[in-house]
Amino acid sequence: METELFYLILFIVAFLYAAVGHGGASGYLALMALYGIAPQEMKPTALFLNLFVSLTSFIQYYRGHHFKRDIFIPIALASIPFAFLGGMLSIDDYIYKKILGILLLLPIIRFFFFRNVGDDRLVRPIKWISILLGTIIGLLSGMIGIGGGIILSPILILLLWTNQKQTAAISAAFIFVNSLAGLGGMLTQGISLTSNMILYIVVAFTGGLLGAYLGSKKFNQEILKYVLATVLVLAAYKLLFTSA
Repeated sequence: METELFYLILFIVAFLYAAVGHGGASGYLALMALYGIAPQEMKPTALFLNLFVSLTSFIQYYRGHHFKRDIFIPIALASIPFAFLGGMLSIDDYIYKKILGILLLLPIIRFFFFRNVGDDRLVRPIKWISILLGTIIGLLSGMIGIGGGIILSPILILLLWTNQKQTAAISAAFIFVNSLAGLGGMLTQGISLTSNMILYIVVAFTGGLLGAYLGSKKFNQEILKYVLATVLVLAAYKLLFTSA
């Protein structure tokens, strides 16, 4: 029964993250941590799942003409080498889970408190800030095993560089390239993938495909954000204040 519940939650997490333009690695990591899976297996598993879901999400938002290439490129170019470097680093299990719990607070804050930005309020990005953001987020992404979208998204909105759907499109592409780079770094150190990886991929890809389609075309984004944020509050609490 616990196994079936794990896969059901995995599907829901992939669906919700893809619907708001994220790959979902932070959600997958939180779920695996709560089920007692070791971090050395969690990181590559989450990044591998991220590739499928973030690519699906990006395609849907790209087709909706929400992708801003000029904003994405400098951040991604700075991020990729540092995500690779971060993937080569190892962190103590206890510290790893606490950092993950803290990072989960970022999308919680974004989803609960950040509102969509009107196009008339948007400003032009500053290149040196883009490069700095890419460097820092890339390193964290590789170390923890996330794509970095949960860090980048609230910053893009806070800086008034993108509206909600533009943020989703950029984040999805950013997550994909960082996940590839992070996995590349992990491969240099040797990685362990679970025997259930194929089933993980099928479940997450199905949830992500459905979530990306409905999120970009049908669903109310505000409702989805509140639902996902509530789920993340529970996961963050578990990681930060219990021995999970």
